Amino acid sequence: MAKKPDELLPSAKDFAQKIALAEAEKASEEARLWAQAEAEKKALLDQLTKPSGVSDEEAIARAIKIIERAAANGLTEVQVHRFPNQLCTDKGRAINQQEPGWEKTLTGLPKEIYHLWEKYFRPRGYRLRVQIVDFPGGVPGDVGMTLSWG
Repeated sequence: MAKKPDELLPSAKDFAQKIALAEAEKASEEARLWAQAEAEKKALLDQLTKPSGVSDEEAIARAIKIIERAAANGLTEVQVHRFPNQLCTDKGRAINQQEPGWEKTLTGLPKEIYHLWEKYFRPRGYRLRVQIVDFPGGVPGDVGMTLSWG
């Protein structure tokens, strides 16, 4: 037996509720993904703030491989590290302004890399350029460390 039109046609309120429920589910999923991304970012920052545990000899060996690969490709510089500005005590402000003493704002792994350069690479003629490499929303973002030679 056929249904009456009143039984077939849901009310506008029914559709509005379906749309609201779908939007709430979508917002919930977006919030979950955002929270997951933030947790991953925090875990990475936590890892980068701790000592690497790599000896100077191992770090130099790794750097030599990077330099040799770059030089074999005709390059005279290579970005050796890129990190979030949160690893600077001032969020990269001193680096952006190239203020004297900017290196004192480094923490964690970037600080280790700077000290390795200062102790071993600088005396052998390598240069290290540290600069803000992106500006999301017009504010300093990631910091890049570029080693150059020749």
